Amino acid sequence: MNLEVLLLLAAALFSIGLYGALTQQSVVMLMMGLELMLGGIITAAAAVRHHIAPAATEGQVLIVLAVTVMAVEMAVGFAVVTALFRAREVDMTDMAAELKE
Repeated sequence: MNLEVLLLLAAALFSIGLYGALTQQSVVMLMMGLELMLGGIITAAAAVRHHIAPAATEGQVLIVLAVTVMAVEMAVGFAVVTALFRAREVDMTDMAAELKE
C-alpha cells in the first residue's frame, strides 16, 4: 500500500472517532471514539515511519509500544467507568459531570 492510502485511512479513522467522541453521551461510546482517534494517529505514524525508513525496526517497536500503551489506557478507563457505574449508577457524561460537586 502506498502512503496516500494509509494516510487517508488514518484520517478516516480519526474523523469517525472525533465524530463519535463529540456526539455520544454514553461514557463507553465516548471512550470508543477516543480509541478510534488514537488508532488513526498510530496508523498515520506507522505509515509515515514506514515510508521514511522501510527497513528500520525502531519504528515498528515504537508502534507496538504505542498500541500497548493505548490498550492499557483503555483497560484502566473501562475499569474506572465500571467502578463508577457500580458505585453511583452513572453511565452518561452529563451524570458524571455532577460528581465534581
